[in-house]
This record gives sequence, structure tokens and C-alpha cells, in this order.
Amino acid sequence: MSKYLIVGLGNPGIEYAHTRHNIGFDVVSAFVLKHGGFFRTDRLAEVSEIKWKGKTFICIKPTTFMNLSGRAVKYWLTKEKIEIDHSLVVVDDLALPLDKLRLRKSGSDAGHNGLRDIQSVLGTEAYPKLRFGIGNQFPKGMQVEFVLSKWFKEELPVVSLKIEKCVEVIENFATIGIERTMNITNNYNFKPESGR
Repeated sequence: MSKYLIVGLGNPGIEYAHTRHNIGFDVVSAFVLKHGGFFRTDRLAEVSEIKWKGKTFICIKPTTFMNLSGRAVKYWLTKEKIEIDHSLVVVDDLALPLDKLRLRKSGSDAGHNGLRDIQSVLGTEAYPKLRFGIGNQFPKGMQVEFVLSKWFKEELPVVSLKIEKCVEVIENFATIGIERTMNITNNYNFKPESGR
């Protein structure tokens, strides 16, 4: 049975729930919910095990805080004996507009503290990442506040649709492979509702 590690990045704590920076948590939660799973508190993470189409998905939301995500990723890869190319890290991305998703087999941390720590702990940037565009509509010097803020009301329809699509991306990643999934995912264009 093929086994996959699906990692949603975010910060633990109610004050961070459903913020832009925690979109990784929201995507992994949606995947687990769709497949009838539930999370338990375990070592360094909230963890859920999903079985679907002959595959096992170990889904984690690290409880280490974003900047120390690498420890949880390494621990669960090792514990579950999962190959790094069978892992997928879901992360927010300021450099991508809200209407985009970007799936890559490898790539730099692009200044994201969670990815930087994972890269540092794993000793490589060659691990799959699903980047969720959060836009960058913030005044100069207000990046941290923007990233840790909740979505604007008018953004929510697009965010919900993208979360749904991310769940499909995780399924496709495991069933049709990353190459074909990249071709589909990287061409998505999520236009806001007309009249925005």
C-alpha cells in the first residue's frame, strides 16, 4: 500500500485559526473531513490517518509553530517510513495572487519561515509543495499583520473554492502522480465572483 505524508503548515492556537498563514491547516482539515477522518494529538502534530483507493495518507498539522515545522515533518516521514517524494507540504504564498495555486516538485523556501525550517531540517529543497496564493494587498511594512489576518469577506468564495480544489490536488497527487497533477493545478485560475 502506498503511503503519503500530507503536511498543512500553520500556527497552533485559536488566535491563528483561519488566518491566511494557516491555510495549510485548513486545506488538510478539509481533506480529512471529506474522507471521514479525525485528528488526534500526537508527537509534534495533530495527526489523522486516511485510507482511500488503496493508499494511506498520514495528515499532519504541526503543533510546533510555523518556524519549527521541520521537526514534525522529519519525525513523521521517519516514523511512517515515507519517501520524501511521497510528501506534500501545503503552504500560504504571498508572492502568488489569490486566484492561483502552484504545485512544484521542489523549489526554494521563497522567504517562507516554515519552508525554510523544513528545508534546513531535511537538508534539501527537493520535496513537493502546494502553494496557496494569498495575495499581497497590504501597505508597506504591514506584511506580518496581513499574513496573520483573516480573509476579507469578498475573498471567502474564492478561498472556499480553492480549498476544495486543493483537496482534489492531494487526491490527484497520490493517484495520477505529480507531473500530471502539476499540469492541471498550475493552470487553474480562480476568478472572484462577478460584481466584486
